[in-house]
This record gives sequence, structure tokens and C-alpha cells, in this order.
Amino acid sequence: MSEQEADTRPIAGIGTNVFGKWDASEVTCSDPGLAPYVNLTTVGVPHTGGRHANSWFGKSKLSVVERYINKLMRTGAYTGKKQSAMKAFEQALDKIAEQTGLNPLQTFVDAIIHASPREEITYIKFGAVAQPKAVDSSPSRRLDVALGNLAKGAQHGTHKSKRTLTSCIINELTKASKGDVTSYAVNKKEEMERVAASAR
Repeated sequence: MSEQEADTRPIAGIGTNVFGKWDASEVTCSDPGLAPYVNLTTVGVPHTGGRHANSWFGKSKLSVVERYINKLMRTGAYTGKKQSAMKAFEQALDKIAEQTGLNPLQTFVDAIIHASPREEITYIKFGAVAQPKAVDSSPSRRLDVALGNLAKGAQHGTHKSKRTLTSCIINELTKASKGDVTSYAVNKKEEMERVAASAR
């Protein structure tokens, strides 16, 4: 087995094609810590209606595509508009495929890998003094933070701008997939790791 094959693992839980177009079985995750948690299983439309909400670690069974769409609805003009957010993300994947000629889900997974922080800080109290302490992030937490920052970066791009959400998603995912620090999510990750390094 070559080093390249050893570093890449297929994504767990493959279902039908995402949006009926993109084959998730072609996608690999180069981060062995995240690979078991990046779930691309899709059955029809990515809309589960929150059936996972009351079970422990239920979100790990949810497709990362739907989780990202849900994060896009957090604030701003798309609050509660799942069909609009879903359509914007689908169009973004279409355009990424046109530009790169590759499976856009691979770009999405690469963006998640580059945007997920490996360590962050927590505060430990000694009497009345709270002292920062660096801690390793769990894979589930890494994925959650990455998806949140990728969505927030796309939303920030539309603020006081004529750019559409679709073009901002394309911009954020493309930059993050290359590890470009001009990406909001990658910049946040670098900042978190820098603060954690100083708190060791």
C-alpha cells in the first residue's frame, strides 16, 4: 500500500447520489480522525425534519450536506428558508463542478478538513482566576466548528454586498479546500490554533 492510499479513507455511510447528481462513493477524506464522522449518506432530498434531535450524538448520523445547509439558515436573510439555502448550495456545487471538472463533494470535504481546528482553549478556574488551557478538539467538535465557520464565511460575503449566497459559498469552499488563509473558516481555524499554542 502506497503512502497516498494509506492517507485517504473512503467516506463512511454511502447512500444514493447527493442531489441525484454527485456520487459520494468517489469522495475520500485525507484526515483519518475526521473520516468516520464525515457522513455523505443521502436519501433523496437532504431534509430529515430534525428526527435526530433527541438522540445522543444523533447529528453524527446526519449528512454533512444537510448539516451545512442547516448552518446556512442560522442568521440573515436565509433564516428558516431551507429550500432557498438548499438551492443555493446545489447551484454552488454545480458551478464548482463546471469550474474544476471534478466531483464538487471532494472540494467540500477538503474544505472541511482545512477548516477544522485540531486544538482550542478552555478555561480552568483557580479560585477567582480563570486560566486558559489548550485542549485537543474531538473529531465531532472539529467537524461542527468547520461547518459553522464555512457557513458563516459564506454569509459574511453577502453582507452589504450585491453578491449572491451561491457565489459566496463557491468562493468560501474553493478557498478553504486549498487551505487559503483568506478564507474566513481557515483564518478562524488558524486563529484558534494560535491562541491554543500560546496557552499551552
